[in-house]
Amino acid sequence: MGATGYFTHPACWKHEMGPGHPECPDRLGAIEDRLLISGVDLALQRREASPASLADIELAHGRMHVAALRGLGDALREDMAAGGPTHTSLDPDTMINAHTWDAALVAAGAALDATDAVLAGELENAFCAVRPPGHHACRDKAMGFCFFNNVAIAAKYALERHGLKRVAIVDFDVHHGNGTEDIVAGDDRILMASFFQHPFYPEGGSTSNASNLVNLPVPAYTRGMDIRELVDMMWLPRLEAHKPELIFISAGFDAHREDDMGQMGLVEQDYAWITQRIKEVALRHAKGRIVSCLEGGYNLSALGRSVEAHLRVLADV
Repeated sequence: MGATGYFTHPACWKHEMGPGHPECPDRLGAIEDRLLISGVDLALQRREASPASLADIELAHGRMHVAALRGLGDALREDMAAGGPTHTSLDPDTMINAHTWDAALVAAGAALDATDAVLAGELENAFCAVRPPGHHACRDKAMGFCFFNNVAIAAKYALERHGLKRVAIVDFDVHHGNGTEDIVAGDDRILMASFFQHPFYPEGGSTSNASNLVNLPVPAYTRGMDIRELVDMMWLPRLEAHKPELIFISAGFDAHREDDMGQMGLVEQDYAWITQRIKEVALRHAKGRIVSCLEGGYNLSALGRSVEAHLRVLADV
């Protein structure tokens, strides 16, 4: 007990959306470099993720959505072999290449493998250094750099395959996890707690009034102290009342003040503080069990430092 897992897979580096795209393989490199330089790497149990089964992905996604993505991936591989286009665009921000399907399977699979290991007691908690990210992926739609909703799939999996009664999803990305909301709204076994910059992408912010959501819109330029107050006042009482048996984190680090993708003012210490609060709830109600999955974070230096801060708390180093 007490060990922190680090799940990733080489396929996560091969998915890319064209030159200059912010959601790039270098993000994983920046995290790896930082963990090596800081020595935090030594405290982690590294594991290679396995691909998620389609049956498990379909706990959170419609069969047609899964089949359409698979078909696009197959077609791209054939086109590339014939010297054709290397990318297909799903929306102005979101492209797939010949490797996206495999990367999306192992990104979701990392969350499932981490869930299995944490529930088996092999690990106390785990971080999934994966891409593509997941929290904008709706039940039937890919968007916002996301194809499958890694955290939502894992939450449903913990309930359906492992028989848990209550889980929580905490999302601290600068963007609203609209896909997660789409999948879990109204499922009272899952409490979703988030803050996000508003108005901002995706349009509308939180649109559901379901009782299992604590989604907090905050204005641009909100700083860490204000976020800490909201976490204390709004998230923690609801998390305590829910008594989750496992907590999932949508760990986006783009609310960092150095990240141009958003306009919020968090720093590494804020991520450490939030992680510590989540960990305290997990220790009280969930035997410390946490599965954290990378979402956003596009300033490479800030991303590496923020993941280091997050992992220092998870791994107690």
